[in-house]
Amino acid sequence: MLSFPLFMALKYLKPKRTWLSVISIISVIGVLLGVAVLVIVLSVMSGFDDMWRDKILGFDAHVTVTRLGVMEDEALLAEAISALPGVAGVAPSVQGLIFVQHGGIVQTPVMRGVDLARESQVSQLPRYLVAGKFALDEDQVLIGRELARRLNLTVGDKLLVYSPQSFVAGRDEISLPLEMQVAGIFEIGMWEYDVGFLLMRLERAQEIYALENGIHALRVMTADPFRAQDVAARIVARLAGDYPDLRAQTWMDLNRQLFTALRVEKNMMFFLLIFIVLVAAFGITNTLIIVVVQKTREIGLLKALGFASGSIMRIFFWQGFIQGFCGTVLGILLGFVMLRYRNDLMHGLAALSGLELFPKELYHLSEIPARTAPGDIALIAVLALAISTLAGLLPAWRAARLDPAQALRYE
Repeated sequence: MLSFPLFMALKYLKPKRTWLSVISIISVIGVLLGVAVLVIVLSVMSGFDDMWRDKILGFDAHVTVTRLGVMEDEALLAEAISALPGVAGVAPSVQGLIFVQHGGIVQTPVMRGVDLARESQVSQLPRYLVAGKFALDEDQVLIGRELARRLNLTVGDKLLVYSPQSFVAGRDEISLPLEMQVAGIFEIGMWEYDVGFLLMRLERAQEIYALENGIHALRVMTADPFRAQDVAARIVARLAGDYPDLRAQTWMDLNRQLFTALRVEKNMMFFLLIFIVLVAAFGITNTLIIVVVQKTREIGLLKALGFASGSIMRIFFWQGFIQGFCGTVLGILLGFVMLRYRNDLMHGLAALSGLELFPKELYHLSEIPARTAPGDIALIAVLALAISTLAGLLPAWRAARLDPAQALRYE
């Protein structure tokens, strides 16, 4: 059985002469649009967050273990780390800046020397190869697509690699450049990787940096990338006694600036877009003020019959809640529909306008990513309902203050 305030709220929502109230529909549409925009924008931003995370994890290891200077006992360290819980793979690497030249063009990418036999344990690079093969003979390299474009290189072309050791002050001899051949070209989809990295065999990288058998880092793959911090803590705890200068950094630590920027941007978008719901709430307030004016005599009669001011106020709180609830549910449904057909809509708008709305050259994507987080939907729904319900505060307070004698004389 409906409570009296809820019964009266439903009664006031339906006009006497029509089935629906136009002003109530407009208020619901305002909430609907605000909620739908919030759902769409936050889902797309979550999709971009996941996209960048996947690209980073496709190229970088989950944990990078380094020491001050060169790591000479790679085999012992790798064995100790591999025995820890949560570790799925360990591979050595040498990494640093080099100079590369082709046809008079010089670039300074980061060289990464890898052990190809173990690289597949800590990287998903083979699935990002767009030309050539994932293989590294003694004098072969893999390069990013943007770097290949800048150097005007294709698979099979030769380039010169200069060791930075040649420019160290105090050296009496200058190392000659190495002539290397492009074995494959990869495209991660992140500009920093596609323009800034070149991969070669570990032995060649050790030769370029004059490391003999030393390495710069051990790259560790974990069973769960989101628990990489726990694995890094275990590595430090296990090896800190023997190696006090040991450092373990997760992929989140190394890309903290990117993910912080994405989180701040998402929060700012949510803060700005919630104002759409606030504007819709003012529409609900206006609607309820009109209802109070129209129902002044009825409200006066109810108060004269002994209904408390609290019961009168709850009528208008219920009206705000009902309009907000309808707008929120319909807005979430509209948001889901728009997300389901987001790429079809994008292609249709691009065809109509003649403009590329989502340039592949900029985002390296042919479709808009999206992920709907249940937590985001719940937060949007709760805030929209709370704002809509509170929109009835002013009309409710005005109705509760009506004097029965004055209200019954109202014409």
